[in-house]
Amino acid sequence: MKIGLIADTHGFLDIKVFNYFECVDEIWHAGDIGTMEVLEALRAFKPTMAVWGNIDGERLRVECREEEIFEREGVKVLLTHIAAKPPKYNKKVSDYVKQYQPKLLVCGHSHILKVMTDTENKLLFMNPGAAGRQGFHKVKTLLRFDLEDGEIKNPEVIELGPRGKTP
Repeated sequence: MKIGLIADTHGFLDIKVFNYFECVDEIWHAGDIGTMEVLEALRAFKPTMAVWGNIDGERLRVECREEEIFEREGVKVLLTHIAAKPPKYNKKVSDYVKQYQPKLLVCGHSHILKVMTDTENKLLFMNPGAAGRQGFHKVKTLLRFDLEDGEIKNPEVIELGPRGKTP
């Protein structure tokens, strides 16, 4: 199963996302979606799992959950917007990590792309950076990876271009 990971769109969806996610089976959005139109465009394109972020309004908070805990291809996943830095997560995420023991923790919020092994919590941490035009990031980024037989494989960083530029 191939996953496309996106976060912090803040109401802007670069059309290049559709090209890079053409080959994915599912899209995961790690919050700060910004508008229902962004979520609806992703859902119309591919099956999409999304959580709301701190800038998301009532409609998105009704439509999405704050956290999602699920399993794909034998990999238990915790998807949230705000987690803090590995291995010292905020209390809520720390409690979820202890309770559910995910193999993969996915978040957004920081606008900083990061993929790293958290040896203390025995998981892989992924933050795809930010794909929107708002924030301090200089380049819009995504992640793409495979889930197969309980393993996370072939992570790819995708750069969409400078933050302030449109296609």
